[in-house]
Amino acid sequence: MRCLVTGATGFIGNRLVQELLNRKMQVHVLVRSKNKLPADIREKVTVFCGDITNQAAVDSATKNCESIFHLAGFAGIWSKDKTIPFRTNVEGTKNILETALRNNIQKVVFTSSAATFSSSAQGELIDENYPLPDTYFTEYEQTKREAEQICLDYCTKGVDTVIVNPTRVFGPGLLNKSNSVSILIKNYMKGTWRIIPGDGNQIGNYVFIDDVVNGHILALERGIPGEKYILGGTNISYNKFFDTIAEVGDKKYKLFHLPHPVMYAFSKFELFCAETFGKPPLITPPWVKRYNQNRPVSSQKAIEDLSYSVTPLPEGIEKTILWLNSNKKINGKNIS
Repeated sequence: MRCLVTGATGFIGNRLVQELLNRKMQVHVLVRSKNKLPADIREKVTVFCGDITNQAAVDSATKNCESIFHLAGFAGIWSKDKTIPFRTNVEGTKNILETALRNNIQKVVFTSSAATFSSSAQGELIDENYPLPDTYFTEYEQTKREAEQICLDYCTKGVDTVIVNPTRVFGPGLLNKSNSVSILIKNYMKGTWRIIPGDGNQIGNYVFIDDVVNGHILALERGIPGEKYILGGTNISYNKFFDTIAEVGDKKYKLFHLPHPVMYAFSKFELFCAETFGKPPLITPPWVKRYNQNRPVSSQKAIEDLSYSVTPLPEGIEKTILWLNSNKKINGKNIS
């Protein structure tokens, strides 16, 4: 089978391409810069240079493909150009699906996010039937939700589209903004991370990269068109998450709880500097609000329908630490 992967230079996309190649699939990739692809991948795939916001580029990359994994998107916390999130996440997705419609693509797997679901009001598990919020804190959440709706609309037109919603992904791979949890693990192990947001009791869900990659492929093979599948891992509070890193990594550092009012004030200053001087902020007020939410999820639907499986959190963290320790230089940067 020949497939197109968008977002192949991202954390999940890069690992997905590697796994597809391991399974002897023929892979097309659409990237803005060929040089951002690792050399070992670049030699094994068919590379098309372009952007998902360009319909002609999408058409060219999709030629002779039977399926599409659409992972490309804007996941930043801030953009100087306020039109980028919508153009990339919404219009770009529409271009992918329009090409799929015109070229009779067998199936499209769209990578959204568990962030499109509402937070958990009473600590109940969030699943695919959980209510969607009336409003979102961030443009990322909003545009991903709009892209999901476009996928559902194109399903009614005959494009078999499956939506996957990963949670907080971590593990070996590119150390970029999409792999921020692994960067956090790295910094903790180096002793340079000493902060826990708020009182540390907020619950999030952390999923190992291998599970997410496998979930994408299972969604292609077994996913029901028009359905969503949460690709999650372990529900755990910030406090217990850092305890797990400490135990697995055998390093215990004193951590300090940073009150949310302090985080919020800092984020407002960061946003002011960004808007004034154009320097990307470390965090913005909407994202501070998100970090103060409870987001425990259930992946039971994916487990039952796709045979999705979850790597235990300690095992995933151990593999990540071993990988970090064995790679003294990643992305051209020293990590030890």
